[in-house]
Amino acid sequence: MHDKEFIGKYISYFHRYAQIYIEKELKPYDIGSGQFGFLMHLYKMNGVNQETLSQTIKVDKATATRAIKKLIEEGYVFRQSDKEDRRSYLVFLTEKGRAIEPDMKKIAAKWENILLSDFDDSQRKFIMDLLEKMFKNVSKIM
Repeated sequence: MHDKEFIGKYISYFHRYAQIYIEKELKPYDIGSGQFGFLMHLYKMNGVNQETLSQTIKVDKATATRAIKKLIEEGYVFRQSDKEDRRSYLVFLTEKGRAIEPDMKKIAAKWENILLSDFDDSQRKFIMDLLEKMFKNVSKIM
């Protein structure tokens, strides 16, 4: 460990600062950081099953339900019953939700650039590789 520091300390700091940053950036859209990840995933996989979405984002069903409810209230997404399984719902972006995609992607890119501002391309790739490896390590036991 570096100077006897626990790596979790820095991970925790990054997470908290990201939440604060994203909350501030999302204020004009009347949504919070809790909805941000859902929108970002829907831009990649629109019309996905709500349960699959919560598993992909690594949140529990109740958290997913609250986030999606807020996005519905603000007009960014809608749900409809899954024809394959009437007990589950598919989540779709509305026109309003699609319209803010460039803004959401800019917010994500801006945050990433803040984090990686002093790193060259090879260092950025190395960091991403290490983070992916760390995630795989954790995924094995979760």
